[in-house]
Order: sequence, then structure tokens, then C-alpha cells
Amino acid sequence: MGVTYRDYYETLGVSRDATEKEIKAAYRKLARKWHPDLHTGKDKEEAEEKIKQINEAYEVLKDAEKRAKYDQLGANWQSGQDFRPPPDMDGFHFYTDINGAAGGFSDFFEMLFGGAAPGGFNRAGRGVRRGPVRGRDIEADLELTLEEAYRGGDKVLQLSNRELCPTCGGSGQTDNAFCYRCGGTGEITGSKTLTVKIPPGVHQGSRIRLKGQGGEGLAGGAQGDLYLKVRLLPHPLFKVQDNDLETEITLRPEQAVLGDKISVPTLDSPVLMKVPPGIRAGKRLRLRGKGLPVKGGRGDEYVRIKIDIPEQLSAEEEQLYRQLAELRKGV
Repeated sequence: MGVTYRDYYETLGVSRDATEKEIKAAYRKLARKWHPDLHTGKDKEEAEEKIKQINEAYEVLKDAEKRAKYDQLGANWQSGQDFRPPPDMDGFHFYTDINGAAGGFSDFFEMLFGGAAPGGFNRAGRGVRRGPVRGRDIEADLELTLEEAYRGGDKVLQLSNRELCPTCGGSGQTDNAFCYRCGGTGEITGSKTLTVKIPPGVHQGSRIRLKGQGGEGLAGGAQGDLYLKVRLLPHPLFKVQDNDLETEITLRPEQAVLGDKISVPTLDSPVLMKVPPGIRAGKRLRLRGKGLPVKGGRGDEYVRIKIDIPEQLSAEEEQLYRQLAELRKGV
């Protein structure tokens, strides 16, 4: 009797020479897309069928031994064709006990592998004893204002996370079939609130490790860690350039010509800065040690000069500018 051939590479949307990392990434993307919890009605039924196919494909392609065995069939089979063991494959062992698909696997899988199920289950559906498995590490973005990154302090975060499915305990199976709650992924979407202590002086791209706040372990294994990657939000006054800051100050024409002392914002408090006479637009002045913390000190703050040309002038101001223009004709 023939069974329907399944193209596991096509199911996961990867090439036949895909790496283990590419296969894992494709599986996770599809598992999230077709998770039954995200669908309702007829769409949910379709999602449950899709997740079974995705899990079966991943069960084979993630395992080097199963993948090698599957690859021996060759690349010329088309998904949906009737499949019978090719006559020229001497020594290739096929299982013939295909009376029902153990664990929700297809007859094709059963013929090749005899019903080995994911999540540590054997053909009879009984759990295979295994030791503790540490939970996976998780990385998430942590958005901070420039002031929060500079000063540090406590920040309350609401994080979405993946938790072990309480129905199947992370195995992906219940009652000898794929778990209805997690769709065979072994995980469900959850959320948690954390109070994170931000160390002063973190920079763009800095990582903060929260031990034991990652994925849950299996069989009593320790939880993984959560890594928060700092992403600085745009600031209305400052641009960040490595450890330095840049801001803009607008001068009136007479201030640029004659020089002045002006107030300049910094991360600490405003400071008075001396502007030399005759400064031009685009010139940068430096405030030493007013940038971001760096080992052994702080970066600098650069003040870029803009010159404001008044849109409206009083009659007296216009007269003065005309007098100035007459004086400049002879220069």
C-alpha cells in the first residue's frame, strides 16, 4: 500500500541544504504564525492541521539521523505523490506497522520511523525518562530615555514571554496526540512584570543580564537568563555620538558678531558657555566632560551654532541694519 509522500523541506520553506540554524528559525516563525491559540473557528482547525505538519517536518529535519535517512529518498519526489519504497534502495529499513498514526504523525512518517514522537515520547505514547534541561536564554529590547540611561535607577517592565504549556508540561503531547493548547510547540504566550535596576551610564547596545528570568527548564532544569539590550529613544535636545553628545544653540546676529555668554543645556543642569566674537553658523564649541560616562571619565558635549535671522524687524531695527549695510560698503 502506498502512502502520501511529504516534502518536509517544502513544509518549513527551506532548501534541502539548509543549516540547522535556518531550519530552527523557519520552524519558530511558522509555529508562531500557525499557533492554534491565535486562530478561531475554521481558521483554528486549519491552524491545528498546519501545526501538525510543521511539527512533523521539524521532528525529522532537526534530527541529523532522521534527516539523513529521509534524504536518502532523494529530491525527486513531489509533495502529495503516492510513495512506495523504491526497489533500488537495498538495505533501507522501512517500518510497516502503520495501523494508525501514533502521536498524530502521518502514515509517511510512520513508514519511515515507526512513530518516534517529539518531546521525549515513544511509539506507545509513554514518556521517555531524561535528565533536567536548562531553559533557553531570551533577549529583548529595553527602550530607555537618555536621562534613564545616564542616571540609572529602577524601571518597571511588562514583558511578553513564552512559558511551558501547563497542559502538556512542555512535551507538546497529551493523550498520545499533539497538545491542543500549545499546538505541539510545548509553549504558550504569557506575560510578566519585572522591576529592573538600570545601572547608571548604560549605552546604546549595552546588555543587562537578569539571571533566571529566561525560558523555563524541563524536568526540573534551571531557568535560562533574560538579556535586555538597551535601545536609546530619540531625544529632543541631544544627539548621541558614541560617548559624546551634540546639541544646537541659536544665536542672534549681534551675539554671533560681538560674542556673548549663553545658557546651554546638559544632562546635569544648564551651564554658561562663552561664545567668541565673530562665530559662524555650523561652528561647534566643546564642553569638556559633559557627555556620557566612559571608563575613567566622561565624554564631551558639542554645541553646534545656528544664527537666527529675524523674520520681522521694527522700524528702528531696520534703520540700524541699513546703517550697518552702508558702513560695510566701504570695507
